[in-house]
Amino acid sequence: MSTQVSEPSEAVRGQSPMLRVVIADDHDLFREGLRQLLETVEDITVVGEASNGHQACKLVMEHKPDVVLMDISMPEMDGIQATEYIVQRYPETHVVVLTMYTDDEYAIHAIRAGAKGYLLKNTRSSEVIQAIRLAAAGGSTIDPSLGPVLMREFQRLLNSTPGGSLQQLSDRELHFLELLARGSNNRQIATEMELAESTVKNNLSVLFQKIGVRDRTQAVLYAFSNGLVTPPNETNRA
Repeated sequence: MSTQVSEPSEAVRGQSPMLRVVIADDHDLFREGLRQLLETVEDITVVGEASNGHQACKLVMEHKPDVVLMDISMPEMDGIQATEYIVQRYPETHVVVLTMYTDDEYAIHAIRAGAKGYLLKNTRSSEVIQAIRLAAAGGSTIDPSLGPVLMREFQRLLNSTPGGSLQQLSDRELHFLELLARGSNNRQIATEMELAESTVKNNLSVLFQKIGVRDRTQAVLYAFSNGLVTPPNETNRA
């Protein structure tokens, strides 16, 4: 089973009756099978298929999908390069890497590029569907075999860059970070802290800058690395 780093609420999914997805994979048979799977899901529609990174970027530009399922090894432009391009230019589109590569380095590069998830191709179909919903709601899914590696890498980055420590955060900021790590989306945080969603968004931007991270995924890893919240896979082992 895949380790879910953060979760969307049912309310968020209810607000988006149809999630728009692009599939990027250079293996025709796998891509077609994935499309057939997603076509059976009521709240997901496939708006395009790409066999290389350039095509994936073009489809994102044309269709503005909610999620891209991205392979890594593709001709012309690989999945890591395409992910970085999409994340920088189309922040409302979220990338979930779906690959055969179990190498730690690939996963690290994918997360650095801004991917919202990293799954292996032997992942169960139900988990792929859940990963799409999580990504569309701003959450993340990481294959459990790679979770410890990514956390060690993030801890290394924290030790080598001038990011803020937990001691430098106010009680309010710590509460924001804890809610993020426990899977709360902006609406849930707003309800919990009795704030407007726009205020939550602004506060999170300030928090990310203060602790030296780029997005929610990195903020969650930061919380785990600093012991603010116990990672799901460690909780399961307890």
